[in-house]
Amino acid sequence: MGRNLTLLTDLYELTMAQGYWQEGKLNTEACFYAFYRENPFEGGYGVMCGGDVVAELVENFGFDDEDIEYLRSLPDPTGKPLFDEGFLTWLKDMKLDVDIDIVPDGTLVFPREPLVRVKGSLLQCQILEPAILNSVNFQTLIATKAARICRAAEGRPVAEFGLRRAQGPDGAMSASRAAYVGGCASVANVLAGKKYDIPISGTHAHSWVMAFDSELDAFRAYVHAMPGNAVLLVDTYDVIQGVKNAITVGKEMEARGERLSAIRIDSGDLAWLSKKARAMLDEAGLGYVGIVLSNDLDEYTITSLNEQGAAYTALGVGTHLSSAFGQPALGGVYKLSAVREPGEEWQPRLKVSEQSYKLTIPGVLDTRRYTDADGNFAGDVIVDTAGPAIDDSDVIAVDPLDGMKRKKMPSQYTTLLAPLAREGKVVEGIDLSTRTARKRCEDQLPHLDESIKRFLNPHSYPAGIERELFRRRRKMVIELRGSDSLY
Repeated sequence: MGRNLTLLTDLYELTMAQGYWQEGKLNTEACFYAFYRENPFEGGYGVMCGGDVVAELVENFGFDDEDIEYLRSLPDPTGKPLFDEGFLTWLKDMKLDVDIDIVPDGTLVFPREPLVRVKGSLLQCQILEPAILNSVNFQTLIATKAARICRAAEGRPVAEFGLRRAQGPDGAMSASRAAYVGGCASVANVLAGKKYDIPISGTHAHSWVMAFDSELDAFRAYVHAMPGNAVLLVDTYDVIQGVKNAITVGKEMEARGERLSAIRIDSGDLAWLSKKARAMLDEAGLGYVGIVLSNDLDEYTITSLNEQGAAYTALGVGTHLSSAFGQPALGGVYKLSAVREPGEEWQPRLKVSEQSYKLTIPGVLDTRRYTDADGNFAGDVIVDTAGPAIDDSDVIAVDPLDGMKRKKMPSQYTTLLAPLAREGKVVEGIDLSTRTARKRCEDQLPHLDESIKRFLNPHSYPAGIERELFRRRRKMVIELRGSDSLY
C-alpha cells in the first residue's frame, strides 16, 4: 500500500490552493516541470532517480479525517482559523486527477531538461510540488555520486556502507536505493535490501575483534560462524599483524576445504597497506583472497589510490556517498510552464527574474535525445510538444544561456519522458524496479563521451532548447520585460 504522503507539502501550497478555490480556478489546468540548473558535483551529467516515491505519492494521495482535522486546527497570525471550512470540506472529497510523465530512473540527465512533467488541475499540481522535488532532488544527487564513485573504481565492486551516517531513516533508505541505481554492487542496509530487492553485504566490526581475548581468536570464531562470508577486518590493532593472523586463519580454512574470501582495511595508508597485504597473501599462497578498502572514500581518493597502484578488489563507501558529501542539495526546481482553460489551447508561461540563469522555458516540455549511428549520445533538445511542428530534418539545439552556442542534431532520437500516472492513477504495468533502473544507468554510461564523464573540468554535453522554441522564448522575454537586454 505504501505511505500517504499527501501532507508532505509546504504550507504555502495549501494556502495557494485555498486561494485558487476561492477565485474559482478549480478548472484551470496547468503544466509544471521539474529540473535542475547545474550538474551536481561540478560534473558533466546527472543520474535521474526518485520515481518510486513519486509513484507512491500518487498511489496513496488523499486527505483523510486526521489530515483535515489537523488543518482545521491551524490558526492564522490573528488567531482565526487559517483555512475556510468550505475549502476543507472540498479538500477532503478531492480526488487526484493529474497526468505525470517522468524520466525513468537510471537515465542520464542534464541541466534544464524536464525530469518530471505534471499536467492537470493548477491547484493539484501545486500541492504535489514539494514531495516530487524532495524525492527527485535527493535520489538524483546520490545516484549521480554513486555513478562517479563506481567509475573511479574501474569495474571493481563498490558496497554502500552509509546507513549510520545518512540523514535519518528516510534519507538512509533513499540513499541505499539511489546508490544501487548509480552502480553500487550492494548496500549494507538490510531494510533497503528487503524493500527494494537489492543485494546486501557486510561482515564484522572492530568491536567483534575487541570482544575476544585476541585478534586470532576473533578471526577463528568469525569464520567458524560465517565460513561462506569470511571477510576479516584486519586493522583493529595493527594491519600487518592483522594480515598475518588472517593468513593463519586462511590456511586453516584451506585445510578444512573452505576459503577465506577477503580481508578489509579501514584505516591508515590504504595504498601502501593494500600493496603490502597483497604481497603477503600471495606469498602465503592465498592469491584468491580479496582486499576490500574503506575509510571515507570518494571518487577523488579512489582515483588517487589507483594512481598509486593500490591493490584492492572491492571498496566500501559510506559517508561521502550516502550524505552526498561535497554538495548537500541538488537545487532542483518546479516551474509553471503553461496554463489553459477547459476547451482552450495551452498558453505558455515564463519566469524571467533578474538573473538570466533563472530564466525558465515555456510550453508543454519534453526532451529529445539524439544519437549517432553507433548509438552514442549526440545531444539533447528540449521541445514544446504543444507548439508548432518541428522540422525534423533541421533540428538545432541552442544553449539556454548563450544563443551563439548551437548544434545541429542527427536524425535519430528518442524522447525521455514516459507516462507515470494518468488521471491521478499510476500507469498499470509500469516498471519502477530498482534493478531495472540500475541496468538502465549501466547501459547508458558507455554511450556518453569520456570527456563528459571526467571528474575535473568535464566537457559540456550539448543539451539545449530547440531553435524555434528559443526564439519564441526570447520574444516572450521582450514582451514581458520590454527589453531584450538578456540576450
